[in-house]
Amino acid sequence: MYTLSSDKDLEDFIIGATILGTGGGGDPSDGLKMLREIINSGKTIKVVGIDEVTEQGVFAVPYYVGTVAPNAVVKKPIKIRDPIYTAYDEFVKVIGSDVTGFIATEMGGGNTPVAMYIASMLGKPVIDGDMIGRAAPELLQSTANIVGIPLSPAVVVSETGNIVIIKEYGDLDDYEAIARYISVLAGKHAVVIDTPMTKQQVERAVVRGTISLALKLGKAVREALGRKGDVALTVAKVLNGWVIFRGIIDRYEWRNEGGFLIGDLLVRGVSRWSGMVFRSWIKNEHIIAFVNDKPTVMPPDLIMVLGHEGPVTNDKLRVGDEVAIVAAAAPSIWRSDRGLELFGPRHFGFNYDYIPVEELVKSYGVIEHG
Repeated sequence: MYTLSSDKDLEDFIIGATILGTGGGGDPSDGLKMLREIINSGKTIKVVGIDEVTEQGVFAVPYYVGTVAPNAVVKKPIKIRDPIYTAYDEFVKVIGSDVTGFIATEMGGGNTPVAMYIASMLGKPVIDGDMIGRAAPELLQSTANIVGIPLSPAVVVSETGNIVIIKEYGDLDDYEAIARYISVLAGKHAVVIDTPMTKQQVERAVVRGTISLALKLGKAVREALGRKGDVALTVAKVLNGWVIFRGIIDRYEWRNEGGFLIGDLLVRGVSRWSGMVFRSWIKNEHIIAFVNDKPTVMPPDLIMVLGHEGPVTNDKLRVGDEVAIVAAAAPSIWRSDRGLELFGPRHFGFNYDYIPVEELVKSYGVIEHG
């Protein structure tokens, strides 16, 4: 167990979580604001490993669902000032008991802090881990769906006044559509609390240690910036990954489609990559990457875009900016047959059999190790 207490801790964590957010994962400025609100209110952010938890009870997963598009705004008057608290209040009514602790749905500068916020404000722990090990666009991309744990019952709340209880769902696509549509009606996002689990279920599902990893990443980036070091190489070293490309953003096209940011990023190479072209297809997060039209990173492996100062989320990509691309392996649970069914190339409509990033970079050749 440990606590986050200093502003430096909070900033380090947000930087690291944003890197693991692979271009999405929510707005890091919103996440930092939430974490500072915890500290300023005199509360403690307590992070515990699931093995340290002795209490039996119910654990739950709170998060935002919605688009990360730059023009996303709440379209209607705000009726619920704190939808996170409202969702929690409704959730405990539905399950008939309190929540023992909270788990982040994914890693991201805006979404991971949701779990930390509600846990800390209620005096409860947040588990050192999450349900993906990175950020992902769809609700069905949860390790709960790999190990057979239902996401329901669930509560979805929008600031605009919608409170929806999902007792059961027909299938994961229906669940995704229901929750996503509430965010579309709001214009930006909605709060979800779902996946009630026992401790034993959490032990099976959670990707462990990712909050600690985010802190480590953020600290390493801060220290690299302090000595004018290379941020991309630093991130690659911490994640046992590779710098697979460096270049200038030449084109970035995106649209807000059904509550998702759908985009294409094109980067023209510099230095060792001069004359080469990197392309990433985006669905909230970077999903699949190509260099000179050959697949270089496939889902569920991580694609991270970094500027000179740190991670660049997909709502902040700008033509003319110089960036580096880092790739790293996804948690092994996502490389299972069920994991690839939910999060592999074919799930997103790409006609490729999954090849792990460590194999692709061997054949690719133009890389830098951390």
